Amino acid sequence: MSTTTDSASRHPLSALRNALGSGSDDAAGRKNLQLLIQLRWIAMFGQFATILVVHFGLGVALPVFNMLIVLFGLLLFNALSMLRLRVRRPIGNTELFLSLLVDVGTLTMLLFLSGGATNPFVFLFLLQVILGAVLLEAWSTWVILIVTSLCFGWLAWYGHPLPMPLDHSKGLFSLYIEGMLICFVLNGGLLVIFINRINRNKRQRDERLAELRQRAAEEEHIVRMGLLASGAAHELGTPLATLSVILGDWKHMAPFKNDPDMAQEIAEMQTQVLRCKSIVSGILLSAGETRGEASEETTVREFLDALVEEWRDTRPVKDFIYMNDFGADLRIVSDDALKQSIHNVLDNALEASPNWVRLDVHREDDTLLISVTDRGPGFPEDMLDSIGRPYQSTKGRPGSGLGLFLVMNVLRTLGGNLRARNLVQGGALVTLSLPLNTVTLEQE
Repeated sequence: MSTTTDSASRHPLSALRNALGSGSDDAAGRKNLQLLIQLRWIAMFGQFATILVVHFGLGVALPVFNMLIVLFGLLLFNALSMLRLRVRRPIGNTELFLSLLVDVGTLTMLLFLSGGATNPFVFLFLLQVILGAVLLEAWSTWVILIVTSLCFGWLAWYGHPLPMPLDHSKGLFSLYIEGMLICFVLNGGLLVIFINRINRNKRQRDERLAELRQRAAEEEHIVRMGLLASGAAHELGTPLATLSVILGDWKHMAPFKNDPDMAQEIAEMQTQVLRCKSIVSGILLSAGETRGEASEETTVREFLDALVEEWRDTRPVKDFIYMNDFGADLRIVSDDALKQSIHNVLDNALEASPNWVRLDVHREDDTLLISVTDRGPGFPEDMLDSIGRPYQSTKGRPGSGLGLFLVMNVLRTLGGNLRARNLVQGGALVTLSLPLNTVTLEQE
């Protein structure tokens, strides 16, 4: 039997540390390697087309067979790089550095076979240096610069110029000038594509970090509220015990015992005191125990049926509809935080719509969906955009608006989410989604 997924691994503070640490480095390394692979495909296509155009279209003799062998080797290397992306091992600076060295070596061989340093495409070395400056650590970038400079010098010393006329004075009608123009457009185009991708990745990373910081601040807010609630629960324990004793004494006194109406009211008061004591005990239990230590084995249907029965028996609801279309039952570990979250959403719906509340349960693939519908006034449009934020409420009371905020954070801890929308016919629909693998036990 497996236990539930460790919620601490999804805690925003842990996620923030991972995003700022090795987790973020690995994600960035994978994206950078993926960009290099994409650029390499573009470069190979451009080089292949250039070889064919120059050799067959312009009539410049090139060792096409040898150049195609070099391109085929680069193609195999790119295919291996794609397979490397599937391996769940961190991609660091060294791998990106070696990938760029392979690109530099391939470009050097192609230039050696097609005119050496006199080939106008020799300026593609500059692209490799710029990529290194963007992607690599400082020492790696300097090594790339030194290697490309040595390769340029080697091509100038050992390269054999192509038999081309010295017609630079013809401007754009010169083959060399045309080659330089194509090289410039290719360099510029690849840099624009690459830099835009890098900037997009940085924006996505910054947005993710901002979201994690916001969630970490919300978690800190919840911790403070938990400490306050725990202290209040301790303080309420004594007066509740006193009230329980007094009501017990009143129940046996003649003036109350002989009056059926008074006896019924005292019994109702005792019931509410017991409920208050149960709530206080639940607060202390939640504050003193981590999730899962006091959990029990149950099923989805049993958990939800008991939850609904308890809520219906303790709330003054008039017309309540409960539909459970979950399907085949699953063994799960009960979760008090999830139970309280569903109660909270139901309480909000009951307050907005005292005469009618509906709860629907169904399954969508591996996700549990719990929908609560009411016939109240619905949510303001501006609140729908910030649902789950603290102190966002339609009640207009100081300190209100924490219910959905707490529900949202419980669901996030479990890997779920909360959505809300207004209905055309009036009322609101709040949907809680929860991945079943966070609470499901292994089936026998």
